[in-house]
Amino acid sequence: MSKSRQVEALTLYQLNRRIAELVTNSSTQNVWVTAELSDVAVRGGHCYMELLQKDPDTGATVAKARAAIWANVFSRLRSDFYIATGQDFATGLKVMVRASVSMHPVYGMSLVINAVNPEYTMGDLLRRRKEMLARLKAEGILDMNRSLCWNEPPLRIAIVSAEGAAGYGDFMNQLNGNQLGLRFTTRLFPAIMQGERTAQSVIAALGLIAVEQDQWDGVVIIRGGGATSDLMGFENYDLAAAVAQFPLPVIVGIGH
Repeated sequence: MSKSRQVEALTLYQLNRRIAELVTNSSTQNVWVTAELSDVAVRGGHCYMELLQKDPDTGATVAKARAAIWANVFSRLRSDFYIATGQDFATGLKVMVRASVSMHPVYGMSLVINAVNPEYTMGDLLRRRKEMLARLKAEGILDMNRSLCWNEPPLRIAIVSAEGAAGYGDFMNQLNGNQLGLRFTTRLFPAIMQGERTAQSVIAALGLIAVEQDQWDGVVIIRGGGATSDLMGFENYDLAAAVAQFPLPVIVGIGH
């Protein structure tokens, strides 16, 4: 009876070390990479995220990698990026970053980012906005809402904003304290005004107003001040199209 053949195996640590030797070379260090940010989180001064590449036609993710910016770099890099773009690092932004591949025996492979090109992000934001406006124009709806006439004076105002928001409070103070003593009828249709659910929430609020449109002279969408990245939720075609085609006049008030 023959003896079973002895199999020599690597430990997982040894395998990971071998992978590290293969992937950490001059071709994977300090390379410029374009990607979309996802799951951005700042902890202990470090910035952690995932970098995504999506199919431009289907939106399906075709590549993904974990990435980090260590605290000794992140403070300066974040400040410089904000000064240049008015944006903080946030999910959904398209970025060009300089990164090096790192392979840790315990935490696996990730990218360590040490620089970012703000001009790429600004160019992408402007491109997306131009494409959105061009699509609205091509569909013949870009100027539909702005062609509607307001009643003079418009005394029945439907408001889309976040309950308790400073911008909403300021607006109500201006209405209630108007020098002409006009008495306005208003109702708040609450919506999320920041983050990934912004567009969906505002569209839903507009839908509720449309059901009872005969009760209102117009709509005011209010969002107070904050970082430019907080307004990314409004850079959405479906929301723009909903406003453009809304049957009542719409005013959008965005803070500084």
